[in-house]
Amino acid sequence: MLWMGVAHSVGWAARGVGRQAATARDIDPEHRRDGAGLLMLGLAILVGVAVWAGSAGPVGTRVADAVRLFFGGLAVLLPLLLLYGAVRLMRKPADPEHRGRSLVGWSTIVMAAAGLLHIAQRPDGDVEISGAGGLIGYGVGGLLERAVTGWVAVPLLILLLFFGLLVITATPISKVPERLMLLIDVLMGRSPAPETLSGGPIMDELPEQDAPPKRRPARRRQGSLADVGLADEAEDADEPPDTGDEVMRDTVVLPRGAKLPASRKSPEPPEHSTLPTRAEQLDISAVPGDYRLPPPNLLTKGAPAKSRSRANDEVMNALTGVFDQFNIDAQVTGFTRGPTVTRYEVELGPGVKVERITQLSRNIAYAVKSPDVRILSPIPGKSAVGVEIPNADPENVSLGDVLRSRAATSDHHPMLVALGKDIEGGFVVANLAKMPHILIAGATGAGKSSCLNSLLVSLLTRATPDEVRLLLVDPKRVELTSYEGIPHLVTPIVTNPKKAADALEWVVREMDMRYDDLAANGVRHIDDFNRKVRTGEITAPPGSEREMKPYPYLLVIVDELADLMMVAPRDVEDSVVRITQLARAAGIHLVLATQRPSVDVVTGLIKANVPSRLAFATSSLSDSRVILDQPGAEKLLGRGDGLFLPMGASKPVRLQGAWVDEKEIHAVVKFCKDQREPEFRADVTAPAASKKKDIDEEIGEDLDVLLQAIELVVSSQFGSTSMLQRKLRVGFAKAGRLMDLMETRGIVGPSEGSKAREVLVKPDELEQTLATLRVDD
Repeated sequence: MLWMGVAHSVGWAARGVGRQAATARDIDPEHRRDGAGLLMLGLAILVGVAVWAGSAGPVGTRVADAVRLFFGGLAVLLPLLLLYGAVRLMRKPADPEHRGRSLVGWSTIVMAAAGLLHIAQRPDGDVEISGAGGLIGYGVGGLLERAVTGWVAVPLLILLLFFGLLVITATPISKVPERLMLLIDVLMGRSPAPETLSGGPIMDELPEQDAPPKRRPARRRQGSLADVGLADEAEDADEPPDTGDEVMRDTVVLPRGAKLPASRKSPEPPEHSTLPTRAEQLDISAVPGDYRLPPPNLLTKGAPAKSRSRANDEVMNALTGVFDQFNIDAQVTGFTRGPTVTRYEVELGPGVKVERITQLSRNIAYAVKSPDVRILSPIPGKSAVGVEIPNADPENVSLGDVLRSRAATSDHHPMLVALGKDIEGGFVVANLAKMPHILIAGATGAGKSSCLNSLLVSLLTRATPDEVRLLLVDPKRVELTSYEGIPHLVTPIVTNPKKAADALEWVVREMDMRYDDLAANGVRHIDDFNRKVRTGEITAPPGSEREMKPYPYLLVIVDELADLMMVAPRDVEDSVVRITQLARAAGIHLVLATQRPSVDVVTGLIKANVPSRLAFATSSLSDSRVILDQPGAEKLLGRGDGLFLPMGASKPVRLQGAWVDEKEIHAVVKFCKDQREPEFRADVTAPAASKKKDIDEEIGEDLDVLLQAIELVVSSQFGSTSMLQRKLRVGFAKAGRLMDLMETRGIVGPSEGSKAREVLVKPDELEQTLATLRVDD
């Protein structure tokens, strides 16, 4: 009986300890981290008093003896190291991805320093060992000295110490000069100074900085976001405001595991001018190498991703309950948590149809208290059904985190852009040069505009103006104004839909000119042409005044395709189709965005030639089919939740778009504008010479009547053939011809049957339109 009583008592105590341990695991991670930090702080105080003052009592004496025995003379630095670790642990969330790097780096530094200290003092006894490098120094430096002599051991230990410093600062040897130049720039105040260069917290607020001095050093790519791997933990990022089109994101999906002053308005697009017989090659005349990429500290870091939360466990229990209620032999075997959505994996028993799971979508939505449930059957590459359910505690994806990820830093192509994170937590990036064109669509507030911001900031932080040039079309006039004046632009941001159609025609002419050079020199791609130009294999013909230069990539971004298709649908469609069919080898790529993905905007010809698609939340199933040719986008959550279907993929990848706020955009744009003035091309928005000539010949002697008709239509904002008959007293044929002439001049829209034509010119633009017509004639 006594034995049974003792056994029950021990079992009760063990179960009590187990329950307490389980309760401890439920403590908020923030409190657990604070507890660990306070424990390390207490240890730092104890070791510091024991080693420095020798007055921590008998326990302190033993602690001091043990520390000196192992670390030797380095024991005096151990309290400071513990204090640093405690402050860092309490201040920032732990990042599991970099714990191994910190452990390896600091361990290497301690071993190398202890070994050097041992060799320098060469102790003979235990007392001397505790005063030199301790047992660690003896085990590393002493044994190495005996094996290869001190003359070889010291350089080897110095190299080991240097390696530890590289690991701690996440600096490859090839990037040491760039990091040194970054440090010099920080010390001299040429860029906003981060708190530390080795993973310190990024500043929450970026102060206004003066323009960097205009100097032209040898080519140096200052620690760009593509090269620098500052990937330590950062402070929690605030939730971005919900303002209109928010967050968005490319192509590689990682497996798991003239400068414009600030006060000056943007210049108006240049007046129409005749096209030169031979267009000049697209280039920048500035001295090569005078441009530095923005430093990495301009983009903040987000909070570390969560791998599991209590909400995930509750959803798993709810799914299991639904299967039990309907007597379905299915089991939730696991899940993968993304920033905003978690995919739960459900394995079916023998003889269970997949349809039994898909038919329960409404019951599952009811059980998990969320209407936005998406069922994927099966999960690509797995014998399981995926149930995608929104997280009750969603996370934001910082653009800086994506650009600092291995997916981005391992590829130095200038056209690589950040998209966001997939549903498995992997970073998603894409090379726009391989897409080669992409259609981005979604309803208002779904994340389209934020996606465009992510694309542009990615390019500005990774590519110089000599590598990538931009043509931005913004009919809404407000989405892309932040980028006015950057040196990458070939023309001021185009806001007039009529001039946008002319700009697309210029892109076609630029493409044809590039193909002429490729064909004349026997190369098939612009990359091969540029390589041969740099090596001197391709030169200008004898007697030619032209200087052969590498062609930069040209990226055309249209923020609202629907506005262009309303003004000049045939011209825009013809230009887009021709560019998308041929421009890939010429280094010209298109990004088409729209919030109205209907068949009259995204026509069949455009869809057939734009192979990559990125769909954000749509308002209907039909819109999803227009973008992706399949359903799914109508069930997205909005605010950056998207489906990415790259060229060649059969099923889209669900991702959460990266977020970049206005403060970060302003800082990056300011850094770029302060270095170089944009050099605009005057012929980008000018209509083709042949087109103007044909129109002028059509007018003939009817110029005066045409001017009267234009004044009448624009003033009344009513384009009707019958009105022209009555007001001008002309016949039906004459009035119809005048209306056709106004359509070719971009004054009225196309015919819509018996309805009056849309007038495209506003009354305040009448005088300029009439003056232009008189000059052209």
